[in-house]
Amino acid sequence: YGVPTVSLRYFTVYGPRQRPDMGFHKFLRATILGQPIAVYGDGEQTRDFTFIEDIVDANIAAAERGVAGRVYNIGGGSRVSLNHVLEIIGRVAGRPPIIAREEAQKGDMRHTYADTELARRDLAFSPAYDLERGLAAEHAWLSGILAS
Repeated sequence: YGVPTVSLRYFTVYGPRQRPDMGFHKFLRATILGQPIAVYGDGEQTRDFTFIEDIVDANIAAAERGVAGRVYNIGGGSRVSLNHVLEIIGRVAGRPPIIAREEAQKGDMRHTYADTELARRDLAFSPAYDLERGLAAEHAWLSGILAS
């Protein structure tokens, strides 16, 4: 129909109000409550995590500056291992998470990473939240929910 569109491909979005079935919500909740976290495999699998406010900024930038017909990867800017995520969760929670190691899940991707160069160039996209700051924000929100 001739409608110009821009597409965004998000990489592992997290932050306050995250669905309870998502990884960071589950990990933070378990750590706050002193419950074990199931870690499948050695924990060295990596992902590119993106804080929700960076997603919002990318959407606005795409609406204002996106090139019609292009697809932009929107990610946090670095590959981070699950083990490193758990270290950060321990710092923001003030207590180490309890880890229950399980067999690796068949079909689970070992590594994912967002090449955000096109989004940087066309949209001037640059994530404002590093993982520790983002996890601290989600932890603060979830702690408040669990305390009420």
